[in-house]
Amino acid sequence: MLKFDNVTVAYGDKPIIQNVSFTVSEHEKAVIYGKSGSGKSTILTTTVGAHIPTEGDVFFRGERLSPDNILNVRRSVAFIGQEPVLGAEKIRDALLLPFTYRMNRGKTPDESTIVTTLERLHLKPEILDREASVVSGGEKQRVAIARGILQGKSVFLADEITSALDTASKSAVLEFFHEERCTLISVSHDTQWFDICTKFIKVEDGKAVKISNSPDDTFSKSERGT
Repeated sequence: MLKFDNVTVAYGDKPIIQNVSFTVSEHEKAVIYGKSGSGKSTILTTTVGAHIPTEGDVFFRGERLSPDNILNVRRSVAFIGQEPVLGAEKIRDALLLPFTYRMNRGKTPDESTIVTTLERLHLKPEILDREASVVSGGEKQRVAIARGILQGKSVFLADEITSALDTASKSAVLEFFHEERCTLISVSHDTQWFDICTKFIKVEDGKAVKISNSPDDTFSKSERGT
């Protein structure tokens, strides 16, 4: 489904990630881990075309990523960052914003579906009438997840999305991704994410130094990063 083939991304002469290679299959759940500043988030953002590789290629469902097809990729992918931009003043408007676009017209979810989706993520229906500017960072992250669900996204890229959540809310998010038949690529140092993933990608100094299908001894305290 997703393949990085010797991908290097650089700012000027400084490489941020170097010769990164890995694959993630359809419906597989992978976690990228490593110390802060190691290049984890750059891997995620490169997947949605935020960076053009200076070397190597990224393939999505067998097609090489390029400016000509990146919109097709973004139609399938929900990117959830640490500080999601909701794009509207009210939460209800933020959730429904994608359905104002031509490609999603006629697909607007009904109220019952919206409420059920919010409740799966431990969000009360009352949040729909709140201003986006006053909800917490953790609530914004879950609203962004809900928006992806409502759009029927099949691939989720998650960048430390449970770091600001309380225990119950984090459990709800993890349970959703564990049960959902989607492809997940998560950046996290929280070992609870490791419990729902089947591929583990360790990044160190911009390089994918270890790729495995079990956590074994890879998560010592010295290797965990934010």
